[in-house]
Amino acid sequence: MNVVITGASKGFGKSLAEEFAAHGHNLFLCSRNETNLYRTVEELMRYYPDSQIKANAFDLSVKEQAIAFGQWVLSFGKPVDVLINNAGLFEPGSVHNEPDGTLEQMLNVNLMSAYHLTRTLIATMMERKSGHVFNMCSIASLKAYANGGAYSVSKYALAGFSRNLREEMKPYGVKVTAVYPGAAYTDSWAGSGVDPQRIMQSKDIATMIYAAAQLSPQACVEDIILRPQLGDL
Repeated sequence: MNVVITGASKGFGKSLAEEFAAHGHNLFLCSRNETNLYRTVEELMRYYPDSQIKANAFDLSVKEQAIAFGQWVLSFGKPVDVLINNAGLFEPGSVHNEPDGTLEQMLNVNLMSAYHLTRTLIATMMERKSGHVFNMCSIASLKAYANGGAYSVSKYALAGFSRNLREEMKPYGVKVTAVYPGAAYTDSWAGSGVDPQRIMQSKDIATMIYAAAQLSPQACVEDIILRPQLGDL
């Protein structure tokens, strides 16, 4: 399979890249931080030499760059089998007092990046009547919580995008899965003081997404909800 993963230099994205590379699939990776991205590529190529890996740095919160990344992927002339819209950003705050511009920033990173990249790539999936789009939503897409603010609003919007796209793509054989992870140990939690044993591993999410991508064309996992065994924090 040819797999496109955004936000691939760390966290869920890096775990996803490792999971698909470990099974010999070809990767097209993107991250905003060029240094971290190519460091990740070096690690992947060292441990998973059977996987062909291409990477390029883009800031997907900018519409033109999201489209440019999609066009870069298409320029290789290979079918996109799996698209994982994982690029995201979390800024804590409350709607009533967070800094001006926070909502616009959260929407651009967490929603519009997925919207524009998907629109760039999905026509080829529709033509082939095959493909799978995963959108990395959040438990915050399902449940309001204190200090969620604009982040939660943007993730609710991504969930809505996922549901609508799922309905649109049914006649074309293209699958759409919304992923709703709870707290998992990534860089966002490093130094937080939270016991890593209390929350999930990022690999847990990658394992579930990989499994959903292996099903027959007749089956689609519409939603993946994962929470720590002891529940949300």
